[in-house]
This record gives sequence, structure tokens and C-alpha cells, in this order.
Amino acid sequence: MPKIEVQAQEFFSRMGRNYSDEQLEELLVAAKAELDGKDEDEGIIKIELNDTNRPDLWSTSGLARQLRSYEGVQPALYDFFSNETETFETDNREVHVDPRLKDIRPYVVAFCVSGKKVDESTLLDLIQTQEKLCWNYGRKRSAIAMGVYRSDLITFPVQYKAADPDKVSFIPLQDDRKLSLRDILKKTPKGMEFGHIIADFDLFPFLTDSSDKVLSLPPVINSNEIGAVQIGDEHLFIELTGTELHALIHTASIVACDLADEGFTIEPVKICYPYDTEFGRELVVPYYFQEPVGVELSYASRMLGVHLHADEALASLKRMGVFAVHDDGMIYVTVPEYRNDFLHPVDIIEDIMIGRGMGTFSPIMPNTFTPGRLTVEEEFTRKAKDLMIGLGYQEMMYNYLGSARDYIEKMNLTHEGFIQIANPMSENYEYVRASIAPALLQSEAVSSNAVYPHRIFEIGKVAFLDEQTNSGTATRNFLGFLFADSHAGFNQLNSHVSSLMYYLDRDYRLEEQKDPRFIEGRCASIWVKDVMVGVFGEVNPQVLDNWGIQMPSGMGEIDLDLLLHGRRL
Repeated sequence: MPKIEVQAQEFFSRMGRNYSDEQLEELLVAAKAELDGKDEDEGIIKIELNDTNRPDLWSTSGLARQLRSYEGVQPALYDFFSNETETFETDNREVHVDPRLKDIRPYVVAFCVSGKKVDESTLLDLIQTQEKLCWNYGRKRSAIAMGVYRSDLITFPVQYKAADPDKVSFIPLQDDRKLSLRDILKKTPKGMEFGHIIADFDLFPFLTDSSDKVLSLPPVINSNEIGAVQIGDEHLFIELTGTELHALIHTASIVACDLADEGFTIEPVKICYPYDTEFGRELVVPYYFQEPVGVELSYASRMLGVHLHADEALASLKRMGVFAVHDDGMIYVTVPEYRNDFLHPVDIIEDIMIGRGMGTFSPIMPNTFTPGRLTVEEEFTRKAKDLMIGLGYQEMMYNYLGSARDYIEKMNLTHEGFIQIANPMSENYEYVRASIAPALLQSEAVSSNAVYPHRIFEIGKVAFLDEQTNSGTATRNFLGFLFADSHAGFNQLNSHVSSLMYYLDRDYRLEEQKDPRFIEGRCASIWVKDVMVGVFGEVNPQVLDNWGIQMPSGMGEIDLDLLLHGRRL
């Protein structure tokens, strides 16, 4: 979970008074956070956030904003946001986008700030906000990268270009060498850390102003001239580049609101795209894109186990910094500019619960008691597990979340049927697994030094899109197994499947199956009556090569729930 450090003096100044550790611990519940320690010598309070859905809290300003609202201070109104019906003048503050960036790093958003000189606490908090948002929310800069510059040195419009990495050069931040874009990736610490994001492209994203002064090589490093912000600077230009426009606009909103809370004036910037985006070809940032959301008051009462009056629900939401109205049994919420976590009516209910106060709910003893016992499904999976061990397989345990690269691309599959997380913190945990096979291959890829044969398996949950269910998804118990050896082939796997089905007391038949993960003609589907319950075969050499596996391998998967019940539940 994200951890932040706040300057104690600045934080208490924002809050209007000092707090003891005990008082602060109690108050931090409103932000789903807890005290993680203090550094008295440095005047720092360390706070751990227990929810990754609120990146607006990853700063002194954002945290203070939430806690002040909870303490009864009226939330600030931000009047600098454009929307689909209202646009502000930008006085030639524009960013022009090169059409060649569409398939490289297609999106950029930006805004300017002025009206106050940057002090030490502001600079430290801005740096921390930049790091936290780009590392966690921005997936280590791959989806979101942020740059801060001295806008008084910039001649607008800014140019977001596609540049030849061998012909274009500049002096990177905290360096004295003029390096080509490609050399920056190889010869600077930031280049070696983040250069892989753009290294495979023929052209690199590049930011300059209209007089060709260099701003940065996003998402890697700023220039040493314009990108070196210092204490005392008064005019700033803030840009964010990335691959997800929705997330970029949200991040820009968070930073803009934080700086507005610190007393800066926010100056909008127009982004001019040569290609279509979900918000059009011209976009003035900061931009408000959220839609109103609602929940039935009766549903909220039922979920919380109390009878809620409309005024009580509205007051609870107000303490969370959320404006809401009641109309004909419905609570309608106007989502704050800096939040993007209202994905379901339950999210509104959660804010009502926290705003009302956790201590206001009386504990109730359960009035129904049931004995604990294994489900039929659990007993069946345990039997299958014992049989696999008896066949010489070693049990493994894997994560349920992974990347598109591992779950889809390396497996020669398409995205169809996979569940994608709407707001992932990292591209490594972006998809819910629909198969155990990628994890088994990942283990085999790092096990070439172990004595062969290799036999591994896992029994666990998989999930995938399914229109036949009410939720649109299905979660099932799967058995996945892999056999790697110089003599591994279809016949050996067939004998293992035969033994497993015999001891599970299931009559089955095999049919030839075409599956891009397997060699054609050496892959079979498993059928019980008229239901396909699994597949196995020799792994496609292209898939093995994708994983860097040199040894012939066979693998298979069986839907244990279908095998047990013989039908969809």
C-alpha cells in the first residue's frame, strides 16, 4: 500500500491545529489510513494509505483536504475546470501533438500555475506527489509520467514531437553532457531505469517549446535548463504524457487541486491533437470528465444495517467532501474533480459509512449459526490434488492477477474473454487470470537448471467473462498441469489424464482440438457426456519460445467444477 511523508508543521497548519498521535490515528480512519511513524528530528509524519483507489490522498494537500472535510470544514470549490460545455481561454498556452506519436506515446495533458513562489515544503510535496502518482497509478511511468518546468522560460505553443533518437540531443537534468536521446537511455541513471518504456520504438517522444528549447524526453528525464525547478520559482508548467488519456486527465486534476489548495493560480492549457481521442481533438486541461452517480437510499440502509434518513446520508457524504442531493428516494452524487473511485453504488455507501462514523454502528451478534464443513467442490479438488501428487506432480501456488503480456501475448491468444481491471496500480497486475497455464510456463522458464523431468500442477480459481451469468463473469476451480522432459509428448499426458479420470470415476472421450497454445494435431479436448471439461496437448514451439523454454513440454487444464457437476452452475 502507498506510504507518504508529510511535513508536520505544514500539515498541522493546513488542519488548523496540532494533533496528538492518538487523535491523528483516530482521524486518519476517514482516509482509510494509519500512522506509520514519525521522525521528530526531521519534522516528518509517516502515513500508510490502506486503499489504492484514492490517489488524491497521496500528498499533504490531498490528505489534509479529506481530513478537513471530515472535521467539518467546507470543501473548496475549484472554478478552473473545463468540461464538455464550458471551455476557458488559454491565452496561447497550447501543446501541439505530432501525429506520429499516435502509436508510440499518444497522449499529453498540461496546465500552468502562478501567483505564488515555490517554497521548500511545496517543492518536497510536489516531488513526492509526482513520484507516487507516476510509480503506482502510472505503472512505473509506463502509463503516466509527469514533468515540471519553469514556464517563464517557455515560449508557447509547446511541441510534443516524435524525434529521431540518434539525431536529436540535449543536456539531461543534473548532467553536464550533451547526449543523444538514445545515449540518454544508456548513459544516465534515469535512462537505464525507465528507458525500456520507449527503447523499442523507431522514434522517441520529445517535448520542446516553439523556439526549440528542450523540455524533456518523456517518460525518462527533463532537460537541465527548463526542467530544473527550484525554491523561489513562481511560474510552473506541468505536463503529463502516457498511454491512457482518462488516467492522465485524472492525475492532472489531482495535482491542480493540490496546488490550488496551496494558494497557486491554475492556468488552463489547450491540447491540440491531430487524431481523434475520447474527448475530441482539442482539450483544455484541467478538464472535468466525471459523470454523476447515484444510489437508492433504501439500498444504502439495507447494506449498512441501519435506517438512514436522507439528511443523514447527505451530511455523511459532505463530511467526505462529496456534494450530493436527495430526490425521490435516490442519493445523487457529484463526483469531486480529484476523485475517480465511484465505480458502483456501493462506493457511495462506503463514503456514507465512513462519513457517518464507524463508531456509530452498533455491533450485532449473529442470530444464525451453521456448522463448518467442506463443500462438495472442495472435497473434489482435494481428491484431484492427491491424485496429481500420486502421479508424480509437484504442487505450485500462483497469483491470480497478471499482465497482458504473460496471460495473452505470450500464449498466442486474443484479449477476448479476459477480465481487465479498470484502474490497476501496475501493468503486472492488470488482468485476472483465465488460465493457470501461463503461471506454469513461467515456472518452467526459470527452472532449466533443475533435474528433469519436471511435473508441476496447481488447483485454483480462474475467472473469465461469461454472458450467461448475472455478473457477466464466471469464477471456477481449475486444475492446470505441465510436464517437461526431452521425451514429453501427447502420449505421456494422455496416460496421466486417463489415470486421473479413472480414479475420479469419470467416463470421458477425447476429440481433436485446435488451440493456438498447442501444436495442431497434438492437442485434444476432454469431454464428459456432451460437456467439454478440459484440454491438453504438446505446447506450441512459438509459445515455448515466447517464454524462453528450450525443453519440449506438454500441459493441460481441466475445469473441475464442470467435471464434478457435468454442467454450468
